Amino acid sequence: MEKAMVFAAGLGTRLRPLTDSMPKALVKVCGKPLLQIVLEKLAASGFTDIVVNVHHFAGMIEDFLASFSIPGVSVRISDESAMLLDTGGGIRHAAPLLGGGDFLVHNVDILSDIDLVEFSRSVRPDAVATLAVSRRKSSRYLLFDDDMRLAGWMNGKTGEIRSPFGRIDAARYHRYAFSGIHILSHNVFALFRELGFGERFPIMDFYLAAAGKYPVYGSVPDSLELLDVGKPESLALAADFLERCR
Repeated sequence: MEKAMVFAAGLGTRLRPLTDSMPKALVKVCGKPLLQIVLEKLAASGFTDIVVNVHHFAGMIEDFLASFSIPGVSVRISDESAMLLDTGGGIRHAAPLLGGGDFLVHNVDILSDIDLVEFSRSVRPDAVATLAVSRRKSSRYLLFDDDMRLAGWMNGKTGEIRSPFGRIDAARYHRYAFSGIHILSHNVFALFRELGFGERFPIMDFYLAAAGKYPVYGSVPDSLELLDVGKPESLALAADFLERCR
């Protein structure tokens, strides 16, 4: 697998006031912008064709990418300056750049020690998407059956459950937290149209709709350590986390 997409278009509201003057993607950890950290991880894992979507302070990200390069790696921009399209809409908008074949999607604010090569090998031939998940504590969980096929979503605080299979008993399913790292089949673009998803939508809404008819799987990497640096309290831990996970 050579293609990947990095979500870098978000407003970074949880990191305000830092993101009032810069995009979250260019917030630095250990002297490097988050976007650079993710791009280098992707490149080291063999991804050579990478798409980065932009919206908030798009010009700053474009200027950074114009001055930064990795030998043998092509980085192209998916421009959402006119309207922020959310995660699913962002993928749909980038279809001309992603082309055929499976591709990986990685949030720019996720730091982890995941082995992306091994994760890529976990993808089953019939998968519409494969989501990297773990048993860490979270406010929201994905529910999977014994075959690790997605069956629903649960709010751990309120108990709200969403499922394409109607009312389900969460106790009968395996509960995992989503990592913000996933691999999608090129077939998703046709399914966006088939299931009625338009220009702007969250990718999780699509997964929950598609899972009723098509296989969306979870994959649990060995001993995954992960840090969401989209909030100030986590950003303060990021330098130590990167040093520990090298």
